[in-house]
Amino acid sequence: MLSSPPDYQFVAYIDESGDPGLQRVRPIDETGSTEWFAVSAVLVDRSNDTEVPRWVQGISKNINLQARQIHFAKLSPTRRLSVCRQMAQLPIRVFVVISNKKNMRQYRNQRAEKAGAKQWFYNWMVRILIERVSDYCLRRAERYELERRHVKFVFSQSGGHSYSQTAAYHELLKYQAENSNLVLTKWSPKREVLHWGLVEDFPHHMRAGLQLADVAASAFYMGADKLDTGPCAPEYAMALRDRIAMNRFGTQCDYGVVLQPDKDWKIDITEDQRQVFRFYGYDFIERW
Repeated sequence: MLSSPPDYQFVAYIDESGDPGLQRVRPIDETGSTEWFAVSAVLVDRSNDTEVPRWVQGISKNINLQARQIHFAKLSPTRRLSVCRQMAQLPIRVFVVISNKKNMRQYRNQRAEKAGAKQWFYNWMVRILIERVSDYCLRRAERYELERRHVKFVFSQSGGHSYSQTAAYHELLKYQAENSNLVLTKWSPKREVLHWGLVEDFPHHMRAGLQLADVAASAFYMGADKLDTGPCAPEYAMALRDRIAMNRFGTQCDYGVVLQPDKDWKIDITEDQRQVFRFYGYDFIERW
């Protein structure tokens, strides 16, 4: 019998930019899904969670936005940069996982498909995010000896995803971590801060924290993309630097900012697309 959700200390708001489709991927295919797919988490301490709507309203007011909702893609470049600079002043932590999908074109995860996972690529990206977020929450809980240590994940409803399936996958990862049976072992979700019942989903406009997550995902997407959003604009993601999470060694590369494929020197991208990742510590030097 599954246990009731424990009390939680952190809230991670999750949104995405681009789409997770793999069958046809531009620019390999003339028409198809986006070259990049990004998922982001904006982590807030529970003590600050009630302040998030006020933060978003303040940012909107400062850029003279009539609607009190932030849709990053709809803003002008000047407003986008202002939003990111203001967001960088908030007591939050930002995590972004972004994948260049060209090498994933028409790839099928037969193991996941046999298990009934219809959105395995999305879940895999979220898994990478959960690994880093849960690690950060556990480290913080232990450092400050917090009585509560769990994290609640709040997803933005989009793309026809099944969030009940994501919650089930979330629980599977925890079970695998407990039994040391993870398929990928470089990272593992920290089971001490996870619970299947602490997963929710809402429309973008119903939770202000999801609007901040939209800013983060879109900022990095626009930093790498040049097919849908114009020339690469890395300045938005760079403006978030002070809020991007660091690992225990003070590094943001492969922690607060995760680029996939993980062998970054094998990614077939142009120098302007690499700029934002170089800024966060990726070197693109081929190892041999």
